[in-house]
Amino acid sequence: MFASRTPVRALRRAVPLTAVTVAGLLGLTACGGSDGAATTGGRGGGTEVVASFYPMAWLAQKVGGPDVSVATLTKPGAEPHDLELTPRQVVDIGEADFAVYVKGVQPAVDKAVDQHAKDKSLDAASAVKTLPAAAGEDGHDHEHGHDEGHGEDEHGHESEVSYDPHVWLDPSRMAAIATTLGDRLAAADSAHAAGYKSRAQALATELNRLDQAFRDGLKSCRRDTIVTAHAAFGYLADRYGLKQVSIAGVDPSNEPSPARLGELSREIKAAGATTVFTETLVSPKVAQTLAREAGVRTAVLDPVEGVKEGSGDDYISIMRRNLDTLRPALECS
Repeated sequence: MFASRTPVRALRRAVPLTAVTVAGLLGLTACGGSDGAATTGGRGGGTEVVASFYPMAWLAQKVGGPDVSVATLTKPGAEPHDLELTPRQVVDIGEADFAVYVKGVQPAVDKAVDQHAKDKSLDAASAVKTLPAAAGEDGHDHEHGHDEGHGEDEHGHESEVSYDPHVWLDPSRMAAIATTLGDRLAAADSAHAAGYKSRAQALATELNRLDQAFRDGLKSCRRDTIVTAHAAFGYLADRYGLKQVSIAGVDPSNEPSPARLGELSREIKAAGATTVFTETLVSPKVAQTLAREAGVRTAVLDPVEGVKEGSGDDYISIMRRNLDTLRPALECS
């Protein structure tokens, strides 16, 4: 069971920060109180969970229910790949009861969790089979960690993974992650174990129904190529027999050269694709330019990396809208 919240909680023993260091970090952020993680859902007390960005926060809240309060490190509507942690957020990660994240999406979060919350966290990618970083177009699954290596992303951040981290875009994998999260929370907070496991099972069932809707909706289509703004949809493509052609790589901020745009235009025409898919959190300009050059239309395919406040959307509704967008683009019967 989690340590009780006594002053300077016992959990702080897992954080290699002295009292002086913590005070210094808090002082650095005193003029920017909004830099901490934003609490979303749950009650004021309960198990404190820090989630890296929206899909992990959604999972934590659904599985945790009234027994957790969830704080999200990425602000609503912000592009998660661009996240840089403030000193206050690093402290938040260390002080939380549990952290849930996807290793490889946000290098700053990976580093902070490894240093301050390694023994009280879940890397969602560790709960499922992962695909290679090149969007998984070879069609082969690889166990998480088998192909790990060191490199840098487009921002120069050190990266320790070579697999595609966008595991949440396959509902069946999300179901597996939900089950694992339920087990982990139940083991850590035994007083509420039954609730965690029950909610995790219910969520997995809902996600498996969503998976079946995708399987049914995409099983008979004239086309199988999806042209995406960045390489976020490799798991969706792999699960439902599609081929992803992406404008940018894993990080959407890396714009293609004119030569690459010309190559993409030729690929679109060769595949007979009808649509270039834009996203909700990044500029659509490059995708729109490519669509004009290729003579096709654009539509929004949401990678569910963030949800704007007040939209009324959640993971399930966004993914169902994605299915409704894919079916006409792929000319599915």
